[in-house]
Amino acid sequence: MTRAIMIQGTGSNVGKSMLVAGLARAFANRGLSVAPFKPQNMSNNAAVTPDGGEIGRAQALQALACRRPPEVDMNPVLLKPESETGAQVILRGQLHSTAAAGAYGRLKASLLPAVLDSFHRLGAGADLVLIEGAGSPAEVNLRAGDIANMGFAEAADVPVILVGDIDRGGVIAQIVGTREVISAPDRARIKGFAVNKFRGDVALFDAGVTAISDHTGWPSLGVLPWFADAWRLPAEDVMDLDRARPGSTGALKIAVPRLGRIANFDDLDPLAAEPGVTLEIIAPGRPLPGDAALVLIPGSKATIADLDAFRANGWDIDLAAHIRRGGHVLGLCGGYQMLGQSVSDPEGLEGRPGRYPGLGHLNIDTVMRPGKRVALSAARHPASGAALSGYEIHLGETSGPDCDRAWLDLSGRREGAASEDGRIQGCYLHGLFASDGFRATFLDRLGAPSQPGYGASVDRVLDDLAAHIEAHMDLDRLLAMADPVRA
Repeated sequence: MTRAIMIQGTGSNVGKSMLVAGLARAFANRGLSVAPFKPQNMSNNAAVTPDGGEIGRAQALQALACRRPPEVDMNPVLLKPESETGAQVILRGQLHSTAAAGAYGRLKASLLPAVLDSFHRLGAGADLVLIEGAGSPAEVNLRAGDIANMGFAEAADVPVILVGDIDRGGVIAQIVGTREVISAPDRARIKGFAVNKFRGDVALFDAGVTAISDHTGWPSLGVLPWFADAWRLPAEDVMDLDRARPGSTGALKIAVPRLGRIANFDDLDPLAAEPGVTLEIIAPGRPLPGDAALVLIPGSKATIADLDAFRANGWDIDLAAHIRRGGHVLGLCGGYQMLGQSVSDPEGLEGRPGRYPGLGHLNIDTVMRPGKRVALSAARHPASGAALSGYEIHLGETSGPDCDRAWLDLSGRREGAASEDGRIQGCYLHGLFASDGFRATFLDRLGAPSQPGYGASVDRVLDDLAAHIEAHMDLDRLLAMADPVRA
């Protein structure tokens, strides 16, 4: 018998993704077959499944917590923002359409049958499905046609646990206020609540727990103290890039400009975990630091728009100065494209058709073409012999003289480009720093030591998170609240 329960939050970034990951590992450690599910996610931080589909990076982490491979059914609808008002719609791992916000509001209800089908297919192979909501059910203006929160919960007939974030303040109002604004049928779906990110002695909030229960009639499943090692897990949201990384005082500074449409920034996590590295995210309006050994330009969902913003921030001037001082540069995916002589978009895939000047530090040119490449890739770094693996998600074909100095081998296909002196490099492969051997070689060239075992360290943190949740939440009660999945 498959059971399911949904974790919804009082707002974005309250810790739903991490809580589901921790619950998944906790129940997996109890011997249950667990599967994560998020009906609709909005993120440019995507992961690639073995069959070449895209899902949210958070669901890939949750799959790891469940000790199972990621599947497109775990996140059937993924929205990848391309502008302030529009996004790519990825359905079951593949590009479905591009929609403005208003158009998606009309489209989303038509996606519900596919979402429910994915949910039931996923549930057929699990004892427990842990469902993650998106944003907040209190956004009642979005309730009609909803597939992310209560609309899905109603359609799938699953119970809900509501989670509030005490670290941002006003958690009593968050939870009680959510109850007050949602409809009576939606209110009835909520079986309990939990409070996340408490700093200090949780007993000090006993009266707060009582107040919430008195106002809502819902039982508390626990108050979770702040989990100090949360930063060691791959980030789900761009807001997490600025979170504190304790001990990030390594001698080697890597500067990363925070692009407006930054994508697949999980590339940064293995570097941030290195004790010899200080990874500094540079917000718009701030200059690139003069003491950085490496400037890493990350992926982008909108290369041409982010290239314009790069110049508007003056980062093009800072980057040129960095190179004159002998600094190193690495561009990944969209960042790789920006480093070239030009980016052409003849069909207007990213906006207005045209040819746009690049930063000019690599002798390459990129042409945007229809048809996205999405694939897991095994690779080798010929200079060191290090084996590595990663994934590709990109539009565009890149060519030029500096591609003759390709520095990766992807199953016989040469990948990447480098300047004549080798200080400026770029490639399309994401996830390459998760491979210990390559990361050690790369950092050694910059004069920094490397600590092996990144993948094992993520797994250990998931076990620690599971133990943390076991200690502070009533998981027996939560499991008892989960209902059998009905076809």
